[in-house]
Amino acid sequence: MRARPASPADAEAIAHIYNEGIEDRVATFETRPRGPEDVRTWFDGIHPIVVVEDERGVVAFASTSTYRPRECYAGIAEFSVYVARDGRGRGAGRVAMEALIREAERAGFWKLVSRVFVENEPSLRLLRSLGFREVGLYEKHARLDGAWRDVMIVERLLPSNLAP
Repeated sequence: MRARPASPADAEAIAHIYNEGIEDRVATFETRPRGPEDVRTWFDGIHPIVVVEDERGVVAFASTSTYRPRECYAGIAEFSVYVARDGRGRGAGRVAMEALIREAERAGFWKLVSRVFVENEPSLRLLRSLGFREVGLYEKHARLDGAWRDVMIVERLLPSNLAP
């Protein structure tokens, strides 16, 4: 497996993997499937997106997006990582996140943050192993399919961008 920066040409593969995550109800509160045209809007020239490929093609992606619109938060990016169903448990998520961390640091971000379903132990384990800190729990953060879901808030500082 190898990671590389994503391009709009990867939008179809990214949408497919994201839609599997939506269907599986393990990683997002989103319920509306996304098409390649939706994914292409993620490419803003500011927020890195990476894909992981193996011999079959794109098997995972990790992306960053705006955390908050206020200028003081410009160095913080929200992140997501998704792995295709048939590629889970083989290390693609780790490869994606390691590449995303490098790209986010290169882009000048000083912190990555996300919220992870508490039931998604594989993601929480991965993030802990990559130096993410569990900040706290949002209880009943939102409903998914009529049920309240809790999420763990995670963050990782990117030290090279924290110099005074």
